[in-house]
This record gives sequence, C-alpha cells and structure tokens, in this order.
Amino acid sequence: MRKLLVIGIGTGNPEHVTVQAIRALNTCDVVFLLDKGRAKAELTAVRRGICERYITERPYRVVEAVDPERDRAPTDYGAAVDDWHAARAALYESLIEHELAEDGVGAFLVWGDPSLYDSTLRIVERVTARGRVPFAVSVIPGISSVQALAASHAIALNRIGEPVLITTGRRIADGLPAHADTTVVMLDGDPRFDHLDPDLTIHWGAYLGTADEIVRAGRLGDVAEEIRAIRAEARARHGWIMDTYLLRRAGD
Repeated sequence: MRKLLVIGIGTGNPEHVTVQAIRALNTCDVVFLLDKGRAKAELTAVRRGICERYITERPYRVVEAVDPERDRAPTDYGAAVDDWHAARAALYESLIEHELAEDGVGAFLVWGDPSLYDSTLRIVERVTARGRVPFAVSVIPGISSVQALAASHAIALNRIGEPVLITTGRRIADGLPAHADTTVVMLDGDPRFDHLDPDLTIHWGAYLGTADEIVRAGRLGDVAEEIRAIRAEARARHGWIMDTYLLRRAGD
C-alpha cells in the first residue's frame, strides 16, 4: 500500500527539521511540492533545499503542481475555504494516484506544524474519505511559528496558571475575548491593532527562525504603527510575509 508522510519542517530554518523528520524524509520516493506562484517561490526553494540537505540515503523525485487558486476576499468565507479544500483534495488524489507507485512513499512538507492552522491534514482526510486511492498516513510534528515566536522573544507562552488562546486575525476583528489573558494571533493578513486595548503588550515576529527574522515587542499603543510600517516594507521587499504575534493583558 502507498504511504503518505505529512512532515512539519518548522518556520523556514533548516535546523528546525527534527531528527524524526530527517529519518522520514530518507524513506521517501516522491516529495510533492505545491507551486504558489512567483511571489512565494522562496517557500518552494526552502523545501527543495531541505530535501537536498537531508535526503542522503536514497534516490527521490520532486513533483511540483500548481496550487489551486483561493478567493482571498469572499462574501462567504466558509464556502470559499470549502471550495478551495475540495480543489486541493482532487489535486492531491491525482498526485498520489499517478505519481506514487502502489508500494511507494510520498511526502508533503508542511510549514510549521501540520496540526496548527494548516489545511494539509484536512485535505488528506478528504482524499481518504473518497476511497479511490488507498494509502496509509503518518504525521511528523514540526516547530510551529508559535514556538518560534516565544523562543525569539525568550518568553513563556503562558503566565502561571493562566491559559493561552491561539486564534486568527479574523476572529479578533471585534476585539479580544473578555477573559483572554494571553492571545496568540496567526493568519492576520492585515493587522490593524487600532481596535485593541493600547495597554496590551505585544510580541511580534516575522520570518521567524530565518536569517530575515524581524521581531518587535512593547506596549501596543507605542509600537503598533512601527510594526505595521516594518511589516509593509518587508512584505513589499520579499513579495510575501509570514508573521505571528502574542498579545498579553497587563498583570504580574
């Protein structure tokens, strides 16, 4: 039976790749890469570099495919994501069926960790549910941007006895939940900050763990505009940006 590996590779630093991931990579016959266009070609290059650096024990092929387009300004967010996932599932199924031998091992390399705000596992579940192409799935965890953010700022994610909320920019559009102590925000395409309490402390980071890493921290009211300006300049220079931030209420 075919075997599919979903491997977390961290936030772009090749040294984030774990020993478990390296061992898994060295069982692969095919590595599947999704082409997200010229603006994000660097992300594909990082994945290729990881393969070239760590797959040393066997020959392998890299198979690239064009990632289906996604509606970035939908009127119905849920429906748009569902359509995108359906298109990706059809693509994954085709890749597995036509590019992977019946006893072969294939891999998708996932930025960060496959379990945290990434669609790969849900899409693989869709392919499995269709039942046309049987395969086994193994997941190898990776260093998430949340971990990398905390490490770069040398902070603990939680305060003693307090919870941590991990959410998205879309979910805090009307402000933070009333009882949130520490909130980590991911997938915020255009952080505004002006709708939030200026006395919050923010720890922000972009391109975490890489040579291009940028971090800032301070009282939100004091550093929000600086972060927005830095973020806009970095996005224009690279053509893409991945950033994450932690918000914390005043306290001991």
